Amino acid sequence: METRRMAEALGRLQAGACKYACGGYLTGADPLLRHEIYTALVFDRLERKMRMVGELHRATGENWNETFYRLYFRTLGDRANLRAYLRLAGLVPYKTILRERLTPHAVEALLLGASGLLEQCPLDDHTQGLRTTFDHLSAKYGIEAMRPDEWELGGLRPANHPVLRLVQAAAFFAQDQFVMARTLACRTEGDIRKLFCIEAPDYWQKQCSANEGPRRIGTFKAHIIGINLVAILQFAYGSYTGKETLRDNALTLLEQLPAEENRYIVSWKNRGLDPRNAFGTQALLQLATEYCMPGANDPDRSARTLEAPRCATCPVGKRILRSVRQAQQ
Repeated sequence: METRRMAEALGRLQAGACKYACGGYLTGADPLLRHEIYTALVFDRLERKMRMVGELHRATGENWNETFYRLYFRTLGDRANLRAYLRLAGLVPYKTILRERLTPHAVEALLLGASGLLEQCPLDDHTQGLRTTFDHLSAKYGIEAMRPDEWELGGLRPANHPVLRLVQAAAFFAQDQFVMARTLACRTEGDIRKLFCIEAPDYWQKQCSANEGPRRIGTFKAHIIGINLVAILQFAYGSYTGKETLRDNALTLLEQLPAEENRYIVSWKNRGLDPRNAFGTQALLQLATEYCMPGANDPDRSARTLEAPRCATCPVGKRILRSVRQAQQ
């Protein structure tokens, strides 16, 4: 009888998972219990992200600077161009950027030329100079440029266009050779903005601005970088090197960054939850995409069907089922 009732309770949880029905339990939970659940979910999420960093680390021959470089490109743009950014980072490795770093024009030529997007830019003295420089550097380093059609350009906001993001990346990596160390040293939102809010060179400001203001990485993107690059790098690097302080810093940084706004968080808010910071929103994102609707946030989700809700192994679901069992005793 108990087995049947528990199965029925699990069935109800799974039936309500797509509507985030367990939000009611979280809303009514004691704040300390809710924080305990959030902490378990954030660690769950960071450890999953750490596995992704581990894959990048192995792909770079366990070179941490190169791993950081690829993680930066993974975070730089929109999801539709994720693979294109990573492919570009493989074509133009960080060691090549470092060799040309003292000539920012050359770094810009490398990234834009190798992306294949330079050929789509209006031809003028500046872009002709970039093309000439890339022709020389591509022969020097054996780089074969990507095809422009490898990029998804339709429907993008001007501020998120790959050309603009790549010239910002060129400016970022040309500033000094210690950007990874400075990323690991970030402790506050202000530190992130100071390091990552790079403005495009004057030429690209005129080309890309379209009356939309300075073409720099803004506050919204800086917060994304803080969550998906800085905190993840600190947690992963701290885990791999045994530096517990870095892992703690990653958690503290998430507590300092503002709450995210996306469709998942809107749905949780409709259930009465109102996370105060990125620590809370990351917990709720993990709950939604790994337990309520597994695979919903997976870039490869179109290639497979979504899994059934994982309520039986979820930090929230397990507590609800435990309370049902206790009520039956």
